[in-house]
Amino acid sequence: MARVGLTTEGVIRAGAETADEIGFESTTPTELARRFGVRTASLYSHVRNAHDLKTGIALFALEELADRASEAVAGRAGKDALTAFANVYRDYALEHPGRFAATQFPLDAQAAASSAGVRHAQMSRAILRGYRLAEPHQTHAVRLLGSVFSGYVNLEAAGGFSHSAPDSQESWTEILNALDALLRTWPTTS
Repeated sequence: MARVGLTTEGVIRAGAETADEIGFESTTPTELARRFGVRTASLYSHVRNAHDLKTGIALFALEELADRASEAVAGRAGKDALTAFANVYRDYALEHPGRFAATQFPLDAQAAASSAGVRHAQMSRAILRGYRLAEPHQTHAVRLLGSVFSGYVNLEAAGGFSHSAPDSQESWTEILNALDALLRTWPTTS
């Protein structure tokens, strides 16, 4: 029986907040139970196990990030859309490091297909249509953007750019300019 006051949504939201505080990998049902002041068994009416909790946090974070990205790119095209999209990812990762880590949690095929990850891919493709990339080049470019955004923000969050000049914002701007130039001149022959 579910404990009065606890809901699945509340447990997942608390998990997302906890992930930002202590890290996604350290967020467990036991840790949440401690924070709620309940026994771990009380949470199992809302999440089946640690994997289910992590999946819920990942789905929550993907949805939250997709909403922000959608709002940021609305009405923009080309470099403006690319920059807005990229900045949402970077800002979200810096503001919510645990949630951003959750967006990279491996989902099973069914969960992935029904997640907001689909919206992320659709937004990437919409931005890339402005660069007139056809398949399979568009898919390659989607993967490049995801790799650059995730790689950069993960290295930045780990302090990888804090020991040398120029500062990371200057590098980020330069990288986005380079991505825009690459996308405008993408090689379409093999």
